[in-house]
Amino acid sequence: MSRNIVDKGEFGSDGAFKAVIFDCDGVIVDSRAANASLYNQFLSHFNKEALNEDQLDYVHCHTLQESLKFLLGDDSLIREAERLWQEMDYEPLIELLTLQPGLMECLELLRRHYKTAIATSRTRTMGQLLERFGLNPYFDLVVTSLDVHNPKPHPESVNKILSYFDITPEEACYIGDSDVDRETSERAGVLFVAYRNEELKAAHHVSHFDELIPILKRYGQM
Repeated sequence: MSRNIVDKGEFGSDGAFKAVIFDCDGVIVDSRAANASLYNQFLSHFNKEALNEDQLDYVHCHTLQESLKFLLGDDSLIREAERLWQEMDYEPLIELLTLQPGLMECLELLRRHYKTAIATSRTRTMGQLLERFGLNPYFDLVVTSLDVHNPKPHPESVNKILSYFDITPEEACYIGDSDVDRETSERAGVLFVAYRNEELKAAHHVSHFDELIPILKRYGQM
């Protein structure tokens, strides 16, 4: 569901970032409870045990299809789970999401100086998520795994954003919380900022969005 909100226009200055790209789950929203609820519904349907922590870590940063393959393995079970997903009312899952602290204040500041985008492994639920939290005006482009042939960690989603804004990799940064995000950034050639995950190799680490603005100021735009 690629979506643009405003015209690209002219923005930025030479040598500074021109776009800030966000992952969604774990960065924009805390979705751990929602992911646990969703995949436990699938596992319960097939009389399998509930997610353990390692499995929850995996589904947190992979696409639905990748997660179902990881959890179920059998193609017939995966097809049945995908059928259930198509019929599922996922509004209760959206209600389990919470915005990360300080996000809205950070976006208000960013929109004065940067183009903003999302590159996410989410699929059909992204539109409802944006609507639920009133996020549509804060992002120029949203790229889900439905909008690309190759989901993260392939760099296609980030490359699509760079192409849309007509900028180079050096003119963007990507904020993520998983090794999938780190690899996506690395393969796209954009600077990676790790959110609430000190174990990730990153140019910068932040534990709260208040910390992002001073980092961006170092690169000369704000």
